Amino acid sequence: MKRPLTVLILMAFSLAALAQQPAANRPTLVAGIPVNYQEDSVGSYELPDLLTGADGQKVTNAKVWTRKRRPELLKLVEEIQFGKMPPRPKAMRFHAVDPGTSVFNGKAIRKQVVVYFTSDTADHKMNLVIYLPSAVKKPVPLLMNISFSAYNQIIDDPGLRVGTIWSREGKKVRADKPTPFGKLNVEQFLEAGMGFATVYYGDIEPDFKEGIQYGIRKTYLKPNQTGPAANEWGAISAWAWGLSRAMDYFETDKQIDATRIALQGASRLGKAVLWAGIHDTRFKVVVASISGEGGAALSRRNFGETIGHITDPSRYLYQFAANYHTYSDKVNSLPIDGHVLVALMAPRPLLLQTGSTDYWSDPKGEFLSAVAAAPVYKLFGKTAPETTVMPPAEDTSLLMNHLGYFMHEGGHAVLPTDWPRIIAYLKKYL
Repeated sequence: MKRPLTVLILMAFSLAALAQQPAANRPTLVAGIPVNYQEDSVGSYELPDLLTGADGQKVTNAKVWTRKRRPELLKLVEEIQFGKMPPRPKAMRFHAVDPGTSVFNGKAIRKQVVVYFTSDTADHKMNLVIYLPSAVKKPVPLLMNISFSAYNQIIDDPGLRVGTIWSREGKKVRADKPTPFGKLNVEQFLEAGMGFATVYYGDIEPDFKEGIQYGIRKTYLKPNQTGPAANEWGAISAWAWGLSRAMDYFETDKQIDATRIALQGASRLGKAVLWAGIHDTRFKVVVASISGEGGAALSRRNFGETIGHITDPSRYLYQFAANYHTYSDKVNSLPIDGHVLVALMAPRPLLLQTGSTDYWSDPKGEFLSAVAAAPVYKLFGKTAPETTVMPPAEDTSLLMNHLGYFMHEGGHAVLPTDWPRIIAYLKKYL
């Protein structure tokens, strides 16, 4: 049975919420696969060596990493985990339906832009809203967010166009109902001297197994092809591809400094922004929130969600390249892991934001991933975790590193109290 986007999102967050409960109340079986929450049952593992090339050459400096080792690892991630994505479409164009309106009592300029991916403007387009601080008279840096909701649902601004979202029945409907994810205070970014933009991820590709029938991936299928090849893009790559199309627009807007664009997303969208930042080096900073399995967390740690859980065909295999599922029962032979994704961002700033009780997403696995990737950041002389001792919740000692880590007290969410810390990080590196 088709399970549309809104249902799957709520299911995923509900499962994460269950995983935050006391051990006796957490799910012990998901998709017929046992779930472990005990550190003494994680098992032993050895991570792929970041600093040894496929030919055995040791990586001793940033030049060798950039020219040789990084391309090797990037190809593995692309072929195995997320899948190949196409380049910028030739027919793409932008239409500013709101080229610039003063909002928030004159504090900001709002722009609403439709990005058309194909020559047919009826489908395959995404709605982008941008807020820029009015007080700044030169091109500004900007945080680009990818959201589970249409932008009119998460921002208090009566001038916003009402978008569409995917309904429980798998149909596009007006986004005129409240969202379970709450409102976002956009003015906090403007007060920090930066812009803010957001897009609804369902505009790019729906978030359910049959979504390829409606999303951008459909337009790239070859004749008689019903789905992507085993090494071609899943939904996460499609969302990342859409973020690169937003960057294409930013490069045309003289009020935006396209060399200072940060990305932020949470949960599966934390995976998407991490992959977008890795694949498209035009993005300067990435904030990957609660990205978990398939994101920054170590897959070899048998804790919480595993490759088997996330790539089960009844669950989220459509989000990845089909090749990823072949490692669901042989994770120790996987030539990559979460620390590879983290290292591939080097030397650009990356902040991993997690939650102390988000056991399903394994915040410790994300911390250990950062520890394992730290030597790559140090090749570039950048700051990264110097300790193997995981900091407690609300500890900010690792927050401001180039490779930063911060864990709030709480679960699978980006809390209102997280944003001032994220903004401090962005102000430092943008």
